[in-house]
Amino acid sequence: MYNKDSLDTLCGALAYAMDVEAPKQAAEKNALLSEFVDRAFGGEKADRVVMYNPDAIGQWIYEKYPYFCRAMEKWADVKIPLCTVMPSVTPVCFGTMYTGAQPDVHGIKKYEKPVITIDTLFDALIRAGKKVCVITYGDASIARIFLEREMDYFHFEPGREEDANAKAVEVILADTYDFVVIYNGNYDGVMHKFGPESPEALGELRANCHFYGILCNLIEAHWKQHNTLVGFAMDHGCHEIDGDCGSHGLDMEEDLNIVHTYKAFPKRI
Repeated sequence: MYNKDSLDTLCGALAYAMDVEAPKQAAEKNALLSEFVDRAFGGEKADRVVMYNPDAIGQWIYEKYPYFCRAMEKWADVKIPLCTVMPSVTPVCFGTMYTGAQPDVHGIKKYEKPVITIDTLFDALIRAGKKVCVITYGDASIARIFLEREMDYFHFEPGREEDANAKAVEVILADTYDFVVIYNGNYDGVMHKFGPESPEALGELRANCHFYGILCNLIEAHWKQHNTLVGFAMDHGCHEIDGDCGSHGLDMEEDLNIVHTYKAFPKRI
């Protein structure tokens, strides 16, 4: 069974969380996340949002291997089941995540990485005077499809995940950005080679969750003056194929069903 809410509802909810107007083609905001924001911040909105975007962690992986997700689960105030879009490949799905529009609208309908020209969440944030940064490495789709906007891009060479992680820590400690996107593709890259349930891939899943826990600890300790929303927000799932390898892109539950988790840190000073 496919999850009821589409990934296209997320963008409107993130705009709502930061009290900015949603992108022009965005779908109606996700009710579950919007209601959580209202409860968590006592009717106020978030003035900081951090989106940690791991690649290809399907709902079935998250549910089948909770041990590997403990460092993330600790910070899961709310879980948002979503059905991603077809084809379930990275640039298509992240295009929808940050425009709130279906692929036919945002224009990426296969594995390609043109710059999206329709209105995005980043454009909406910039119009509202928010400062945005995107932290990526390697061949990350997010590093390409949202270019040509007045925001800061920190992009590192392939294999330099640790540099991207270090930059994320630096950004949190500096506290100069209102909206931060951090991409991590290590699970996806290893999953394709060794399979979604391989020891190698599950080790990367654990590493994703562990670093997310580090981010949450830093935010809790250093952003006491902010209402902060933090999300563990993947683009799509995955499945096993012949040869014990992994893939995604099909119209199937393993590829389409995902679960985002969110943590709220209400301001304390």
